[in-house]
Amino acid sequence: MYETKRLLLKTPKEIQIEDVLDYYRENKTFLEPFEPKREPDFYTFRQQSIDLYNDVFHFEHGSALKLYIFLKTGGPMIGILNFSQIIGGPFKSCYVGYSLLESKQKHGYMTEALIRGIEIMFEEYGLHRIEGNVMPRNTASIHILINTGFVYEGTARKYLMINGLWEDHEHYVLLNE
Repeated sequence: MYETKRLLLKTPKEIQIEDVLDYYRENKTFLEPFEPKREPDFYTFRQQSIDLYNDVFHFEHGSALKLYIFLKTGGPMIGILNFSQIIGGPFKSCYVGYSLLESKQKHGYMTEALIRGIEIMFEEYGLHRIEGNVMPRNTASIHILINTGFVYEGTARKYLMINGLWEDHEHYVLLNE
């Protein structure tokens, strides 16, 4: 588990499936415009068990780090910070993605979590580069990347299928100087 001033960032080995299910169920409508289309079974205990098993596998093998965000003051899970496709060798890079409960937006929680996550990726994982891709209309997410030092490198046309549509994404990068 990792900590910040206000947050606990739990690894896949420290999380309960019920916390993840509650998070996705509560945030379903808010997240739909920004995530891949979810089948109904995504919101089941069985599917979240499979996903958590995969998250633990990737964590143990150093190929991804998903952090589940909680307030230190208690309460339900408020977000997810995910570093995926961690590649070593001469590339030393990964992708970052994140989401936060709608009710917890605009309090600086994701910026705080991402700053800690960047430290983990650069210091513990020894990465050189973190890449974030965001739909141009997701201005809140873009502000988080810019506020944590990411630099815009261009736009990838029809980069990811989001909620059933191929969406352009702005490409941001943070280098470990």
